[in-house]
This record gives sequence, C-alpha cells and structure tokens, in this order.
Amino acid sequence: MPLQQSQIEDLADRLNGAEQTRTQVTQFSRIFDGMTIDDSYAIQKAWVERKIAAGQKVIGHKIGLTSRVMQRAVNITEPDYGVLLDQMIYHDGQKIPINHFIEPRVEVEIAFQLKKPLSGPNCSIVDVLNCTDYIMPAIEIIDARIERIDSQGRGTRTVLDTISDNAANAGIILGGRPMRPDAIDMRWVAAILYRNGEIEETGVGAAVLNHPANGPAWLANRLARFNVNLNAGEIILGGSFTAPVFVRPGDSFHADYGPFGSIGVQFV
Repeated sequence: MPLQQSQIEDLADRLNGAEQTRTQVTQFSRIFDGMTIDDSYAIQKAWVERKIAAGQKVIGHKIGLTSRVMQRAVNITEPDYGVLLDQMIYHDGQKIPINHFIEPRVEVEIAFQLKKPLSGPNCSIVDVLNCTDYIMPAIEIIDARIERIDSQGRGTRTVLDTISDNAANAGIILGGRPMRPDAIDMRWVAAILYRNGEIEETGVGAAVLNHPANGPAWLANRLARFNVNLNAGEIILGGSFTAPVFVRPGDSFHADYGPFGSIGVQFV
C-alpha cells in the first residue's frame, strides 16, 4: 500500500533532522513493509523541497547504482538518481570539513556540463553528446543519513532507503581537465584513487552502463514520465566506476585520471 502524504512528509523531516544533527535514522524500509520505489522518490522529492525552501538551489542530478555488480547487490535492474544542490559543491585542492557528514565515502566519476536541455523519452548517447558542453573529472561524496547497517542487527539498508536518502549524495568535487565530449573515448577514461598515497581503487569508464554517457540518457528517459527535463547549465554525475572508499579524519585523496587530469582534497 503506498505511503500517505503525511507519512512522506514525516520521513522527509526525519532526513532533514538527521543531516542537521549528524545522527542517522532507522531504515525506512523496515518501518514500512509495503514501501515502494515510487514512495522513496516521493520522500526524496519532499526532502529536496525543504532544502530549496531553505535557500539552496538545484544545480543538477546524480546517477547511482550504474554497475551490474551494485545492481545485483541491492536486487534492482536499473540505476537510481538524486538531486545536486549548490551547497554540495567542493573544488580541487580544498580542505573539506569532515564534520559536514556522518559516514562519508568517495567515488570516482565523470561529470557532464549541459549546454542544451536534455529530455526523453527517446534520449540516446548521441543526444547526450550533442547537449554536453564539456565533461570533467569528479569525485562524489556519498553519505548515509539513514542507517546503512541496522542498529538492531536486522541487516543492511535497501535501495528504498538509499533512494529516499537522495541516492546517498552529499557532495561533489570537481577538478581535472575539462574536455569536449567528442575529444576523448569516455569508455576508456581510467582513474586511480589514492588515499594517503596508497592505491585504494582503480576503474574505467566503460563500467558505467558500458559508456558513461548512457547515464544521463537513462536519467532523461526516466524523468520524461514526470514531464521533467535536464536543463542547460546542469551538472550530471554519470555514475561511479570505482567502489566507494570510506573517509577518515585527516585523509587525503588523489584521483589520477591520466591525460584527463586529477583531483586532490583533504578531509579535516
């Protein structure tokens, strides 16, 4: 049975409070047995609306769960998405306060900067390339306002919780060399992620739905059912091609994309 609007608003308030107090809340999927993916996106939307009402601005979207390994792990057959807001932006070389987060992790991605609106329902890779001004390296900071592991030992959270939690998005770090989308074969963009000088993860762009541009195309088609377009000027995080790495106080991260440039940050 779908959640009532009053329940959706209550859960959005809980997420808002969790982020502000840095205190995780109980997994929603364990409170409501019949919860659906549509319910989760409704909760996410209600939470984002609270952020906008508080003065934040939408700057784009993120796509998650783009690899088959991650989709199998949470028993879904498609990616998920969340909303990027202006207060989430960090930059190459920045010292990032770790107390902005609860249990942050980082992932390596490619960001798309749109120069034209992108819309479904028949959006393709070609449309994404034609509508993209440039691509650039990005590190996504993900977080968990909802418990990842249930405090009562009942297991890990589900995709329903992750989607409600704005697809786990908490920040985006931009850097490296901006490039035109036709200047490089994105399938072969590779990255090495170092933490404190040691290699933690490596990956290649083809891990994201066979081609990173498939992520924005999927999102445009997914949003078309709600008559929503991706707007010119938006940043679209195409999906991670590495596993997430936990962040500890004092950790320095360096993501080396080879000829595509690099990003370096420290969490303090």
